[in-house]
Amino acid sequence: MNIVTVIQARTGSTRLPNKVLMPLAGKTLLERMIERVQWSELAGKIIVATTEEKSDDVIQEICEKNNFRIYRGSTEDLLDRHYQAAKLFNADAVVKIPSDCPLIDFRIIDKVLDYFIKNSEKFDFVSNLHPATYPDGNDVEIMHFSVLEDAWKNATRKLEREHTTPYIWENPDKFRIGNVEWETGLNYSMSHRFTIDYPEDYEFIKRVFDELYHKNPKFSLTDILKLLEEKPEIKKINEKYNGVNWYRNHLNELKTIKADQTKII
Repeated sequence: MNIVTVIQARTGSTRLPNKVLMPLAGKTLLERMIERVQWSELAGKIIVATTEEKSDDVIQEICEKNNFRIYRGSTEDLLDRHYQAAKLFNADAVVKIPSDCPLIDFRIIDKVLDYFIKNSEKFDFVSNLHPATYPDGNDVEIMHFSVLEDAWKNATRKLEREHTTPYIWENPDKFRIGNVEWETGLNYSMSHRFTIDYPEDYEFIKRVFDELYHKNPKFSLTDILKLLEEKPEIKKINEKYNGVNWYRNHLNELKTIKADQTKII
């Protein structure tokens, strides 16, 4: 199975511009994130999918410097950007990992992908998000290329084009949806925030890297949670945004998302 992992990244974030360029342990956030994804044994070809905007030339420069694969496409239609990148590299299965997850644990990536591979005749789409149990920022979705192509051809709503996969997981009668839950039985999806969208998120992520990276670059989710237990002041840095995600703006449009899966700010 030719697996292609697509990381969509751009500099033009409205809430926190240039967040993918912010420094973490001597490199950009994007480089550190890709480093963590590259440690996955099952991620296959990793592609950075950015836009054709001139402001994203810097992302191409980073990719060329590091020999990262890159595709440049639509600014607003992320479903098209994802599809075209996957098609370019002849994917059999396509992984979606957002570029705002620099603390993602490659072990979780492999767990989700392994579950999909072992059950590829049973499921069209597998993620660890429906419902989510891991701390926010460990987002992994994988689907057969034909399923992504179906969404690309048939998704019409703005949120379906902008967020890549909602057409799939919002149609459980059409697609066979699988989910991987955290083996601990815990649900930290609304209480722990490891993603970046606000300045406080960067402060939190930078502190985690400063504390853990130089001891062990491959630090795990368990290592982060242990650090937060030992130094609870770190968790407080961005905790006012715990549970905040894009769902909050579309609760009246999403059929499979409940109000308790997001936080209104």
